[in-house]
Amino acid sequence: MREAHAVLRDAVSIVVLTGAGISAESGVPTFRDAQTGLWARFRPEDLATPGAFLRDPKLVWEWYAWRRDLVAKASPNAGHRALAELESRCANFTLITQNVDGLHARAGSRQVIELHGNLFANIRFDDHSEIAADEWTGDIPPRCKRSGQLVRPGVVWFGEALPARALEAAFAAVKSCDVVLSIGTSTMVEPAASLPFIALESGAKVIEINPAETPLTSHCHFALQGKAAEILPALVDAAAHA
Repeated sequence: MREAHAVLRDAVSIVVLTGAGISAESGVPTFRDAQTGLWARFRPEDLATPGAFLRDPKLVWEWYAWRRDLVAKASPNAGHRALAELESRCANFTLITQNVDGLHARAGSRQVIELHGNLFANIRFDDHSEIAADEWTGDIPPRCKRSGQLVRPGVVWFGEALPARALEAAFAAVKSCDVVLSIGTSTMVEPAASLPFIALESGAKVIEINPAETPLTSHCHFALQGKAAEILPALVDAAAHA
């Protein structure tokens, strides 16, 4: 831990990669954990694919409205806040997240790349352009007042490619940083799983924070086992005074 403090303190450029684990500590259910109650009988392909939306847009919209309500009740935890504090101390900082809940921004993080989109954003179905609430109808699901396109949640669905601009920025960041923090991610879902390994190949130090071992654990420089909300505040605070 002491060596990790020093590495973080001396870093000029830091990249953070977060996954579902850090949000779970705020009580945010994963996609499959949220398939409970009325939603338990549906498969992911019934709720989170373009085809599902075209077949039953009302069902999909209501599922995401329910998820939005769940996430809106959650609050950033100490891990989210520690990352915002770390960003305030580092001139070159990038936070890459696989989460769609917006908790990093609510905690105060500013340089955030959302690989899988944002649960609270809305986009037009046909061209994926973002749409403001006053630009759509009051239907369920709504339609764009100007083009008539259906409006859908601004998240990446199964079978869809990640946003090219976000992915390019993420790869560029890990190729040029000094330190990568991999937090609460299984390191099993591509292409995000490749990011820490690209950083290693580029000479960066990699610190993993996770309650369990992952495919990254044996390759990273420091593996800190535990919860992000417990480890990150101590790590960030100690790095500031190391």
